[in-house]
Amino acid sequence: MAMLSLRCELACSAVDRRSVLEFRRLTRRGEIVWRRCGGGEGSRPRIRCCKSSVEFQLRKYSPLLESSLLSSDNALQSGEWTTVPDIWRSSAEKYGDRTAVVDPYHEPPSKFTYKQLEREILEFCEGLRVIGVKPEEKVSLFADNSSRWLVADQGIMATGAINVVRGTRSSVEELLQVYNHSESVALIVDNPDLFNKVSETFISKALIRFVVLLWGEKSSLESAGMENIAIFDYRDIIDLGRDSRKALSDSHEKDKNYTYEPISSDDVATLVYTSGTTGIPKGVMLTHRNLLHQIKNLWDIVPAEAGDRFLSMLPPWHAYERACEYFTFTYGVEQVYTTIKNLKEDLHHYQPHYLISVPLVYETLYSGIQKQISTSSTVRKLVALTLIKTSLMYMEMKRVYEGKFLTKNPKQHPILASVVDWLWARVIAAILWPLHMLGKKLIYSKIQSAIGISKAGISGGGSLPTHVDRFFEAIGVKLQNGYGLTESSPVIAARRPYCNIERYIWLDIADLTLEGSWFSWASSTTYRHSSCRCRNC
Repeated sequence: MAMLSLRCELACSAVDRRSVLEFRRLTRRGEIVWRRCGGGEGSRPRIRCCKSSVEFQLRKYSPLLESSLLSSDNALQSGEWTTVPDIWRSSAEKYGDRTAVVDPYHEPPSKFTYKQLEREILEFCEGLRVIGVKPEEKVSLFADNSSRWLVADQGIMATGAINVVRGTRSSVEELLQVYNHSESVALIVDNPDLFNKVSETFISKALIRFVVLLWGEKSSLESAGMENIAIFDYRDIIDLGRDSRKALSDSHEKDKNYTYEPISSDDVATLVYTSGTTGIPKGVMLTHRNLLHQIKNLWDIVPAEAGDRFLSMLPPWHAYERACEYFTFTYGVEQVYTTIKNLKEDLHHYQPHYLISVPLVYETLYSGIQKQISTSSTVRKLVALTLIKTSLMYMEMKRVYEGKFLTKNPKQHPILASVVDWLWARVIAAILWPLHMLGKKLIYSKIQSAIGISKAGISGGGSLPTHVDRFFEAIGVKLQNGYGLTESSPVIAARRPYCNIERYIWLDIADLTLEGSWFSWASSTTYRHSSCRCRNC
């Protein structure tokens, strides 16, 4: 049996099971039409697949992710990654039965091990191929952070197609502009509410080959104007992919009907549209090589270990959240998806080792702690505020004698003045140390228990207020601030855990080169160590 007809039968049987009467797919090489044929009332619909001739199809693939299907070579090393989806084969081999993601707030709640997550991505990828996604086509993914967003994102990339990402809070006009400007051919949406919001505008002003619903029921979708647009839910795609992969593995036809070509590191992986604060959102083209650079080089900033737990709440279409997610999964971490509404409870319940977020989240946590202190009894309030103020002063003196205190004065202090500063800081810190330890025992330990974050909070995507930075340092919660751009995938500079200096970020990421005068820094202020340089920096 020719491979095309085999794949069509698989697609048709899956469509039959869902009683879809008509499905149309336009391809670059012609038109394939599935129609209900014959059968009386009560009979099972029969679907005919018609095409003038069988042609070889280009099938792009991630070399490591699909190595089990294409070859028997399973020797995997991080240096062999050429595409982002390749990381899942390595992670499944290393961390197979460890929990990869926990998604408790969607229906149904989901939890995947690394092996299960790799299989889910492979099946979603193959399901997209079955319904007609071709290499280098653009597929819009408009959804919020979830386990299924991750599967869809990686599934699209693994086909050699390009995903175009955006969140559900964007306006209909903005989503339409992103879809049309990117020349997307299909739409993957978060839930029925989002699709119903955009459907009328999209159906009349955009060309949509098919729609995939990540969460919710297809019966909740408005059907007006949808006669020629195929609708699938998440399980449809997974089922189609599973059946097709099984047929491919059981068949000797796979080499006869496809031209195989590995996805290149320089192929575009995603289009990320900017926030549009200076006008219409602009699409940033990021290649697999761009994203792999971050995956391979962020460990120096976030030294994640297998079993560490990360709490995830940022929009996944934001380059900052996205790069961090990809990176952490290569080290066997457990990622828990949360929401703004559930953040406080989840911090206490899951006790994450790391929280990757924006400054506003840390400001909110700071305000919540201050509010709780202000509503306590007069005595407790006085004790807490006194101990916190003492700890702030202690940490400032500690920074001075460790050589980590920065000043805006570009002139280096005379050696004698530096020695006096160092001795003075040592003495004051020694006097304040007992009170700092008392605050740690009476107050800070309770705050740490409530918010978790046992290793570090990573802050990016905005300016971290100095008072928030100093407060968390005083109570023993490490914050690391960073800077980046969507165009750089995105991290450019960040504070290191071993040299976490306030108001300072390291411009020292491997293989990162700034050329010409493309970057214009916001301030020309020179920062220097006030006295001795830290031996570890």
